[in-house]
Amino acid sequence: MKSIIKKVALLLVGIFFTFLIISLITILFLKFFSPPTTAFIQAKSTHNLFVSVNDYEYEWKSLDKASLYFPLAVIASEDQAFFDHSGFDFKQIQKAMDDIERGRRFRGASTISQQTAKNLFLWEDQSYIRKGFEAYFTLLIELLWSKKRILEVYINVCELGKDVYGVEAASQLYFRKSSEKINQAEAALLATVLPKPLVRNPARPSHYMINRREDIMRQMNNIGGREMLKNEL
Repeated sequence: MKSIIKKVALLLVGIFFTFLIISLITILFLKFFSPPTTAFIQAKSTHNLFVSVNDYEYEWKSLDKASLYFPLAVIASEDQAFFDHSGFDFKQIQKAMDDIERGRRFRGASTISQQTAKNLFLWEDQSYIRKGFEAYFTLLIELLWSKKRILEVYINVCELGKDVYGVEAASQLYFRKSSEKINQAEAALLATVLPKPLVRNPARPSHYMINRREDIMRQMNNIGGREMLKNEL
């Protein structure tokens, strides 16, 4: 019996270290190279893992070549503490927990780093298992990547519509222009899609989206605008 337990323990340790090594190699690779697709995209696809990237809208755009308005809009709307935290915004987590206790509408507390980890490596689910993996990958990318790389990957893999991923694909689809040419209002409108990408459509913005766009634009200016982003990057 002890022999069996020992073998099982060794097997589990081996699996853990294999997973750790593969994770580290993958994240180090993605530090320098753009991903051809993501686990999140594949999980949402109705095809198998070998589906062509042409079956959905996804086109990589370097942060240095993209308009700074969209990453600024993302920070303003999703994670204003992005440059100050190490992957987790504990103030927002506490606020979300307080809202739940008071019976208020649940607010998201995921940072850009957490969303990047989810979109790259995981699937859409609210289970504790998925959340655990999300925390694990968040820690690794915060440890091994710069904030600039995290932001660059996020704006390229975030979901911005049905089968639409990344700012370049979204800009081409909704505005008929490259993402490097979108203006502040267009970037803010795209950012309104992030919480509900399958419901909100920038081509036909709702009254809420228009109001939310104006609010995001004010926040973009309040946090320092593009100059702040240039200084941080």
